[in-house]
Amino acid sequence: MPDDEGRGLIDTNIVILRRWIAADHLPDQMAISAVTLAELSAGVHLVRGADADARAERARRVEVLQRTENEFDPLPFDTPAARSFGRISSAVLDSGRTPRRRVADLMIASVAAAADLPLYTTNPADFAGLDGIVRVIPVPRPNVRKMPEADG
Repeated sequence: MPDDEGRGLIDTNIVILRRWIAADHLPDQMAISAVTLAELSAGVHLVRGADADARAERARRVEVLQRTENEFDPLPFDTPAARSFGRISSAVLDSGRTPRRRVADLMIASVAAAADLPLYTTNPADFAGLDGIVRVIPVPRPNVRKMPEADG
């Protein structure tokens, strides 16, 4: 459930899936990290191919990126976030995992920690071991394959 103050940082998967997530699972005041914009921007360029499916996927990703750029003023990955990233990387190592596999996720978590905001995600396992550093709020992942607007 949403944070008591109604504020939170949403990660990249929430941004992508947001139109299918019930509003009561999200904070009233949502923020994103500049790292999310970087992931969305990279995602546009990672689509390979020139067939109709690739063009449609690229267009879908551009639309998500542009809508997000228009709607949010992202929180930067700044000096306090960089300091949090060190602590978060250490916590991930202590939990027996490697921080290199999820650098963008951990940078987003670092921005949330530095801003003292809970982090909303449909992938809470990506943030295992961060207890006491950042509050992770699990959000049920919608089944977008069954939703007609997922195609358009």
